[in-house]
Amino acid sequence: MPVLFVARSVKLGRWGSDVGQGKHVYKVGVADGDPKALAAAGWAGEGDWKIVKSREVEGLTEEEALARLARKERMLDPNLYPKLKGTPGVFRLRAEQVENHILVTRALAGDSDRLDLKLKPADFADYLIHNALR
Repeated sequence: MPVLFVARSVKLGRWGSDVGQGKHVYKVGVADGDPKALAAAGWAGEGDWKIVKSREVEGLTEEEALARLARKERMLDPNLYPKLKGTPGVFRLRAEQVENHILVTRALAGDSDRLDLKLKPADFADYLIHNALR
């Protein structure tokens, strides 16, 4: 069964911050097996990729998932940035979008407690997976 995964590289996040894209840069993809083997091989010339979250999906291809996410989020063009070396599915996120998603989700669930949010990579991964499955 295909697995939708979200991966993060600290080095690529640092590069994104240096070129003005922000430090929240994540790779989204669909793999047939365990995505940890793909992460160990690395993408975009970096070898420090870690799988943040993954979810088994049925009937979803990588092209469909990336097209759904590209409607809502900004995918970095692999042809425009030589650092990406042709790697599709690298998205840049803003923390405000993820915070708004969490607040709206809590409000709709009836948990509208006003808490200060400290965003973690898992929150960004949940946001990307949620939007890829919509």
